[in-house]
Amino acid sequence: MNTTSPRSSPGRPAHTTALTAAAAGCLLVAGCSGSDGTQSSADTGRAGAARLKIALVSHGDRGDAFWDLVRKGAEAAAAKDGIELTYANNPDAAGQAELVRDAIRDQVDGIAVTLAKPEAMKGPVDQAKAAGIPVVALNSGIDAWQSAGALEYFGQDESVAGRAVGDKLDDLKAKHTLCVIHERGNIAVEARCAGVKKTFGGRTTIAYVDGTDMDALTEAVAAQLRQNPDIDEVVTNGAQFALAAVKSVKQAGSRAQVATFDLNKDLVKAVQSGDVQFAVDQQPYLQGYLAVDALWLYRTNGNISGGGVSPVLTGPAFVTKTNVAAVAKFAANGTR
Repeated sequence: MNTTSPRSSPGRPAHTTALTAAAAGCLLVAGCSGSDGTQSSADTGRAGAARLKIALVSHGDRGDAFWDLVRKGAEAAAAKDGIELTYANNPDAAGQAELVRDAIRDQVDGIAVTLAKPEAMKGPVDQAKAAGIPVVALNSGIDAWQSAGALEYFGQDESVAGRAVGDKLDDLKAKHTLCVIHERGNIAVEARCAGVKKTFGGRTTIAYVDGTDMDALTEAVAAQLRQNPDIDEVVTNGAQFALAAVKSVKQAGSRAQVATFDLNKDLVKAVQSGDVQFAVDQQPYLQGYLAVDALWLYRTNGNISGGGVSPVLTGPAFVTKTNVAAVAKFAANGTR
């Protein structure tokens, strides 16, 4: 019997879970469980074929709904392909690097990794390649995946997305935008706000806040709005931060609108109600799915998406009040 069980490395605030293909399918379809409460099912790997072991290692934090979507997509691909999937995450770059080394020591057949801080990942990726383990990148690091040694990349061009937001703010006649960065040094988030600033015709103020403390973040954004009452747009870099910014606007007595990169089911409701003006969807479920499926395709058929020279883009797409109904049902299912 295969089980789903957490495995945390000593001294690191990381979360690691091994998922067999059958257990992943159970999670997605039936929500079944063993008598002890752990997710379980009989082994239903593809007959006659050795099950591949794949590790997905992200810089996401525990409990972040965005990374839940990435993981669900990865689990769906693992269930389809008969893969034994391990998901591990650590927001600290050194901790994430060590999790990649854990996967190498576990002799996995492939590794999918995010490159929010690519310099920290270069060494572990080189070690994986030296061990004959293919590596693909997802979500962050579109300008670094090739130099880091990854075979493929799945995600959004964050600079392009940021510039698109800047153009949209011009269309909406905004004059002063506050772009909120919740993780200093994250190249994806930094690129978004830089892109906004590049194309937005008005004034852009960039605020660095602590994304691990939502109360502090809410107050920090409210303080910016009090100090700069001419701010008429707040742009955040995550659905949960957008919802916090809605509270900030109310606390400050501001008339600013809120927009964001990324969405989840709660953010969809906020767009529907008008509390959030729009969201940029990079389709995290698709990123996780494609990354895991790509490793299976590479191992079983030698395929490389994009030929190893072009990224596979999953966004950006704008979700507004006029088109949010088209994604609402998928968001309710926990896949958008």
